Amino acid sequence: MKNTFHINRNGLTRRQFVLGTAGAGTLLALGQSRNLRAATAPADAMQTLRGNRFDLNLNYTQVNFTGKPATATTVNGGLPGPILRWKQGDSVTLRVTNQLAQHSSVHWHGIILPTEMDGVPGMSFDGIHPGQTFEYRFKVQQSGTYWYHSHSHMQEQTGLYGAIVIDPIEPDPVQADRDYVVMLSDWSDDDPDDVHARLKKMSHYYNFRERTAGDLWRDIRDKGVAQTWNERAMWNQMRMSENDISDVNGYAYTFLMNGQTPAQGWNALFKRGEKIRLRFINAAAMTFFDVRIPGLKMKVVAADGQLIDPVSVDDFRIGVAETYDVIVEPEDDMAYSIFAQAIDRTGYARGNLTPDLSLQAEIPALDPVPVLGHGDMGMNMDMSHGEHAGHDMAGMDHSTMDHSSMNHAMQQKPKMGTGKAGFGSAAAIVHAKTESGPQVDMVADAPQYKLDDPGIGLRNHQKNFGRRVLTYYDLCNYYPTPDPREPGREIQLHLTGNMHRYLWSFDGIPFSEAEPIHLKYGERVRFTLVNDTMMNHPIHLHGMWSDLETGDARYIPRKHTVIVQPGSKISYLVTADAKGRWAYHCHLLYHMMGMMREVRVS
Repeated sequence: MKNTFHINRNGLTRRQFVLGTAGAGTLLALGQSRNLRAATAPADAMQTLRGNRFDLNLNYTQVNFTGKPATATTVNGGLPGPILRWKQGDSVTLRVTNQLAQHSSVHWHGIILPTEMDGVPGMSFDGIHPGQTFEYRFKVQQSGTYWYHSHSHMQEQTGLYGAIVIDPIEPDPVQADRDYVVMLSDWSDDDPDDVHARLKKMSHYYNFRERTAGDLWRDIRDKGVAQTWNERAMWNQMRMSENDISDVNGYAYTFLMNGQTPAQGWNALFKRGEKIRLRFINAAAMTFFDVRIPGLKMKVVAADGQLIDPVSVDDFRIGVAETYDVIVEPEDDMAYSIFAQAIDRTGYARGNLTPDLSLQAEIPALDPVPVLGHGDMGMNMDMSHGEHAGHDMAGMDHSTMDHSSMNHAMQQKPKMGTGKAGFGSAAAIVHAKTESGPQVDMVADAPQYKLDDPGIGLRNHQKNFGRRVLTYYDLCNYYPTPDPREPGREIQLHLTGNMHRYLWSFDGIPFSEAEPIHLKYGERVRFTLVNDTMMNHPIHLHGMWSDLETGDARYIPRKHTVIVQPGSKISYLVTADAKGRWAYHCHLLYHMMGMMREVRVS
């Protein structure tokens, strides 16, 4: 591969900048400072606020992650902001004061609350103007791991986010000796508006992995002239690249774990034999992370704050805005690397799980760079020769099985697309006339359910490395499905885009031109999302749960953010139990302004 790392003005390679080897610590505002974390520093320097009354101040903070000073927007001077620890059943009051020069907001991601407390300017309230204080008040109805972030301008990219941990009223079925938040994010010194402007002018601006003459000759050698010509013609006609995995990547970003660069490394202590709960939160603006801890199995016990039947894995992919809780049990007095590599392998965030802060784990190598294939274009063809997981989805009905006696992940895959609750849509894929306009440069010919597909870059891990990867199919709710009703109707939405112009939309209609989606209070609705693009999209519905259909009607997993893989479809059920106006959007920050709808429940 050609060398894409160049020397910058300070004499440091771009890769040193990306991986944070030039990073200094985050400097806090108002004259306070947080010392750089050395090997003898405390394990977790993030502030934790407990109780039911909180004062949060939004302000500017000087930071230096790359050797170059920059300005962040922060909560209480920290990046990330403080961990908010609530108790299920309590009523919380959060006084948010905006000391920024522009209006702001705080959205409580995944929290079930009244619409006027949701924190989306223009839908649920007017926003918080400079110098003003807004008081959020609501009852905490759930438990688990969540997070908060700004829903104004692009402040989420510049540091305005933090973690929420809610303790349950009843004894937690998941017991651990230690409990850590692991918050992943992506930082850029560049102004987000400048990043977006570059993408609008040249959508592949940050993609340094374009094909070379050497790649062409290799393909001719391996595939022959005819096949190579046909494949090149196909990609050229779509004006797309099989290497275009992330719009913005490690050539622009420094990836952080709890606000620490890879050079610093976040540290967490343990004692041999303890159970450690790690609450992973992806607070990135644009980055999907693939997480593993070499030498340790991870038992996934919660997804998006909701308990699931435990699933033992070696790797999991966490999309933007998702959360996963895992339990690990170190048996040796050694350090382990908490390794979160970007989906396109252009960088990573990392931490150090250690019995002694003087011990540092070896950082593993990045996995091979993934390449998009025909299946990621939604083509109806045999993908067994590519990178697909290769599971047979035709099997038995989970609802007839004894949930208590079997591990959901070990059961044979069910037949999806029957139309029954839990089993996905039986409706034909219909492309609206609006998909033929300038907003759309691609449609998927035959999108399939890919619930058992771990995704691009992870599909052959079991075969090649002996590492089991989590899939959506593995998720089985710990408790019975709260609303077992069949859906009364179905809404099919297409995730659409024009990569050449960097335009994003639903059904080819951008948010500025779209009508609201109307739901009747109390109804049960199926949403089927069809991804007509070659990118993963994390779709987030505010105010209500998205009950992901995986082939088990009795124990449907509940999520607040659902990843739709390239060229695929996915279905989930929604109970419209929250009146008001709610945002519904892709959580990739630079997609959100176009790929968004308003959902009105009345």
